Amino acid sequence: MREGRSIMGMPITVEIVGGDNAAHAIEKVFAYFTAVDERFSTYKDTSEISLINRGETLLQNYSNEMKEVFALAEKTKKESSGYFDITKPDGSLDPSGIVKGWAIHNAANLLYELGHTNFYVEAGGDIATSGRTSEDKEWSVGIRHPFEQDKIVKVIYPKGAGVATSGSYLRGAHIYNPHAPEEKLSDIVSITVVGPDVLEADRFATAAFAMGRDGIKFIEQLKGFEAYMIDKEGIATMTSGFEKYLSA
Repeated sequence: MREGRSIMGMPITVEIVGGDNAAHAIEKVFAYFTAVDERFSTYKDTSEISLINRGETLLQNYSNEMKEVFALAEKTKKESSGYFDITKPDGSLDPSGIVKGWAIHNAANLLYELGHTNFYVEAGGDIATSGRTSEDKEWSVGIRHPFEQDKIVKVIYPKGAGVATSGSYLRGAHIYNPHAPEEKLSDIVSITVVGPDVLEADRFATAAFAMGRDGIKFIEQLKGFEAYMIDKEGIATMTSGFEKYLSA
């Protein structure tokens, strides 16, 4: 069973293969994503993050989910030498660079808890997979061509790993280098990271993109991670172990 909806300002797709009560599980996953959007959306005046940015909520009243995301953000900031930072130049907080992967990871765990082991969850290009497809094959993920968006430049088989892509070709220049926020990131257009799970892949994909051309070198040095980067000329560079994801 496969269904797609628009939540958190992006398309979200959930597919469950086999198992009992797949429709119920899919509804639970979409309800979870809706709750995440209500808490973390910087576009909703009533969200918790908006209340925090307006100074209307004290630290001791932050939800456990907010505290968890903030802790992950701080951890990623340290691990990326400050290239990941949820504090925007105007001083407001925007955790969207980590919330998406975190939410997909939690949605996947929810499906496990509901007894499902064969599934695919995608939100805005970040993906968690488990088990096999309805045709008993490995799940495959297409890396979109940044300049011709109806084309796929590579098909990868994550084999249960998490996949996250950061780039400017879909949402425009929404990522910046915290060390030089006034400079436009233009050297690369996308970087796709494959990691132990979608949360890990997502948080480091955002940091790597902010590093520009050095992002692929950063991922190369991370144990358990691989990446595929496309620069502004359309030239691709991959890490040394990325090829293992190119075959089923």
